Amino acid sequence: MSAREYDVIVIGAGPVGENVADRAVQRGLSAVIVESELVGGECSYWACMPSKALLRSGAALRAAQAVDGAKQAVTGDLDVAAVLRRRDSMTHDWNDSSQVEWLQGAGIDLVRGYGALTGEKTVRVTADDGSTTDLVARHAVAVCTGSAALLPDIPGLADVAPWTSREATSAQKIPASLAILGGGVVGAEMATAYASLGSAVTLVARSGLLANNEPFAGELVAASLTDLGVTVKTGLDAVSARRTDAGLVAVELSNGTTVEAEEVLVATGRVPRTGGLGLETVGLEPDSWLEVDDTLLVRGTDWLYAVGDVNHRALLTHQGKYQARAAGDVIAARAQGTPVDDAPWGTHVATADHDAVPQVTFTDPEVASVGFTAASAEKAGRRIRVLDYDLSWIAGASEQSDSYKGQARAIVDEDRGTIIGATFVGPDVAELVHSATIAIVGEVPLTRLWHAVPSYPTVSEVWLRLLETYGRP
Repeated sequence: MSAREYDVIVIGAGPVGENVADRAVQRGLSAVIVESELVGGECSYWACMPSKALLRSGAALRAAQAVDGAKQAVTGDLDVAAVLRRRDSMTHDWNDSSQVEWLQGAGIDLVRGYGALTGEKTVRVTADDGSTTDLVARHAVAVCTGSAALLPDIPGLADVAPWTSREATSAQKIPASLAILGGGVVGAEMATAYASLGSAVTLVARSGLLANNEPFAGELVAASLTDLGVTVKTGLDAVSARRTDAGLVAVELSNGTTVEAEEVLVATGRVPRTGGLGLETVGLEPDSWLEVDDTLLVRGTDWLYAVGDVNHRALLTHQGKYQARAAGDVIAARAQGTPVDDAPWGTHVATADHDAVPQVTFTDPEVASVGFTAASAEKAGRRIRVLDYDLSWIAGASEQSDSYKGQARAIVDEDRGTIIGATFVGPDVAELVHSATIAIVGEVPLTRLWHAVPSYPTVSEVWLRLLETYGRP
């Protein structure tokens, strides 16, 4: 049977792949998406959406309990079954029919199965029944297969059937006890969620909590987790794991102690989902992250793109979708022979991947950050000034909660007079980070920020307080 031909072949139908295909189609190209699992990808079914659904009920309950007058109305605990039902509704019970309908409406074809390169611009898709479909791209192939949980080489760990983020976000039963290995975003968020849902949680974090953030972020989250009943163990490694006669997982730590729990969640990092992609057929290293330029073109090729987690630039859904918009647009421009705007901050580049990546960790308190930390700015050789402010001193914070705790930090580039980094820790600070992102991407001078007047009483007033800390010119 002859191969089916398209302008663009996209491997992976998560939010990233969907956006690459959609942008290309909007600009007049034909596109097909190849997907071996569910259309909508990791974010829709095993990451962003279900994890936030698991977290939200506990956060809402604690927010009510922190306000006099509201806390008296709270007379019970979380309804765990209702939390899980809400989570299931957010994932559409792991049914992707609505996402498939969206593809059809957008004019994007779908081929289900495992896609692998067989040569330049050629992809073979193998369905579950073993049948194959050959696809040929006139212009580009985009690899948007994402990343998977890293399983560290700890003796016995694979044998105890550990959870990864997938099992943690899709569990239909809450374990009585849960051990978590890793203190990054997944570890901290799932510790918050499962403690809220009644598990006895032990979190083992060798490098501390949220080590890539400002130090106060991990400290405030660790204190909050401890208040929730989580046992936080830092500076320790897991050295072995086994199932006990009682069916529990026993994890031996580097200090000789052992943690026992009904389940163990491994959250120690990510690996690229590039195995079996046929990268070797086009001269690339199999099972590897794919290095790209700022237009998301894989280095050494003029037709292969790697977008989202798989290029290891910024492993975040929103950043992957940002890359996808640039990639879809530049694929169309190159295919149609129109100018490519690949200068910094141009239409066809992902410049923000370097110094302006926003992220929110939905712990309690939330951690929202963008750009440089003080440590990373100094490492990059920037001459900086650090501005700190206690968010509990803000009038809007006292309106929001009777026991508000939080911290804000801004990093000023002294040579340019602009903010290059910001971190906020506190209740609902996720809604603060976009203003910081705009200030950083727009390179807004501090002298101009004085004229951006925050509404009163809101927590956004912290912007005025940070400027006052810096001092008016």
